[in-house]
Amino acid sequence: MRVLQVTPAFYPAHLYGGPIQSIYELSLHLGRNGCEVRVLTTNANGLNEVLNLETGKDLELGVNLRVRYCKRLLRHSVSPSLLIQLPAYVDWADIVHLRAVYSFPTIFTLLACKVLGKPIVWTPHGAFQHWKGQKRLQVKVMWERICKLVAPHKMIIHTASEKEAQTAFDHFPKVDVAVITHGIQIPPTVVRECRADHLRLLYMGRLHPIKGIEQLLDACKILKDRSRVNWRLTLAGQGTLQYTRVLEERINELGLCQQIQFAGAVINNAKQQIFRMADVLIVPSLTESFSLVVAEALAHEVPVIASTGTPWNRLDEMGCGLWVSNDPESLAAAIEKIRQLPLREMGLKGREWMEKEFTWEYCTQRVLSCYRELLQ
Repeated sequence: MRVLQVTPAFYPAHLYGGPIQSIYELSLHLGRNGCEVRVLTTNANGLNEVLNLETGKDLELGVNLRVRYCKRLLRHSVSPSLLIQLPAYVDWADIVHLRAVYSFPTIFTLLACKVLGKPIVWTPHGAFQHWKGQKRLQVKVMWERICKLVAPHKMIIHTASEKEAQTAFDHFPKVDVAVITHGIQIPPTVVRECRADHLRLLYMGRLHPIKGIEQLLDACKILKDRSRVNWRLTLAGQGTLQYTRVLEERINELGLCQQIQFAGAVINNAKQQIFRMADVLIVPSLTESFSLVVAEALAHEVPVIASTGTPWNRLDEMGCGLWVSNDPESLAAAIEKIRQLPLREMGLKGREWMEKEFTWEYCTQRVLSCYRELLQ
């Protein structure tokens, strides 16, 4: 099976967060399962940076995996060279897997599949989910109308949760939706740092308003004022310089400079190390389609407090975390509660859950089944 993945950005563009790692890992595992995989993408790595990789030719990145990075000209993904290459790549493929929604390649990829009669799987990565404070809603409505006009008949929308599936159905009621979680790499062994004299809280992800970090900071202020828990918080991730300054100023205003530190972007071994030193991961997002970092933390035996804006409602059921509202009082209460729970036992239960339902081999087989169904 020849699979083309079209995505506005690709590994190692870690600035874009979890979706980049998911697309990369799925591409690798599809190749290892006998598919010929090609990725058509740009060299974008944020608004102002590009990847230091060769453009204009296919690069071998794994077994049966070739990637063509096209030069990004404007914004996050505007690339005339990608547009030029797109028809030939779509024509080569048996099936096309499109990533993202409101980005430069989207409409052109849908149209190319319609003209060339190619089936397509479309993964929105949470783009259809709306949240308070979101900008350009009217533009997005118009964009979706164009997508509906040019979309091919044989199409499935792939979502990572039932919550996201309902949102996708609301936007595209005539298109079938397949719910398949993203996979994660399960570390063969986990080494945990000894418990400290304080509760080590961790936020890991993009620094962006949708992530609810400001609500978490307000919760930390409540914790400090109540003095029931001795805690420290690490903020691990990247964001725009402007928003990072907003967070720094907020931390200073709340008088939390001694308890909160920024760790910057963490990947690969650095990510494993920071999980080793964390007692609890906190995900206070306004909305999430999946939140890969939750699965990664559980695989590293770190219990999780996740907001009800995420799809991780089974945390309580599986005994490895808490699923709570992301208002500051609820977050603070959850942190105080989890401090009294058996964190080590919860971490082990979380890893066991990930090993059963979230390995990449398991998820890849489900994606392949989706591809085969669409090709029939």
